[in-house]
Amino acid sequence: MPDLPTPMAARLQRPSWKDWRLVVGVLLVLVAIVAGARVVAAADDTVPVFAAAHALVPGQPVTKDDLTSVRVHLEDVAASYVDASDPVDEGTFALRPVREGELVPASALTGPDGVHVKTLTVPVDPTAAQVLVRGSVVDIWVNAERKEGSGSAFGKPDRVLDSAVVARVPEQKSLLGAATVSVQVVVPEDTVQALIAAVDRGDKITLVPAAGSPLQDAS
Repeated sequence: MPDLPTPMAARLQRPSWKDWRLVVGVLLVLVAIVAGARVVAAADDTVPVFAAAHALVPGQPVTKDDLTSVRVHLEDVAASYVDASDPVDEGTFALRPVREGELVPASALTGPDGVHVKTLTVPVDPTAAQVLVRGSVVDIWVNAERKEGSGSAFGKPDRVLDSAVVARVPEQKSLLGAATVSVQVVVPEDTVQALIAAVDRGDKITLVPAAGSPLQDAS
């Protein structure tokens, strides 16, 4: 019988850049890498800003112990909040109330020259005081005491100040059985004299929480 031809083994050929399938494959890998990098970058598109570690009240010095750094997505409004990349400057004060956990707006802090408030202690009814917390926003009403014969009475209440901020409240246990308790409030400098006069006269002072104010039951 005649000899049959011996089949030749197929050899693997080294891929060439001229092979369009190789080029397409490389391009797909590059596209996947770029897309993945963009997704990761977008997922971490956050900036560090300060939040209040506890309620800040106007006029108080603000230090690192009063703030906590958080990373958040703020996009175009990041400049409106206090950057936590660097510590706050020494001599920084709160200009307005900031609730615990709230991001600190840049407009809420100021230097010592921007502080125009004072902290004043006023006696109030314990029932009204028990709902207040540090940072509560209150209107201050005063009932002037007037003499009537051998006794005295209180006249019609007048609202002498809007939106004062509570800086300190007494402990709950001290409210039991007390006729009045002392509450510290932050007030504008130009109202201090009138409020001190009301306290000295023995007028009745009432703190009325403003709508939306943080309170003991809501904190």
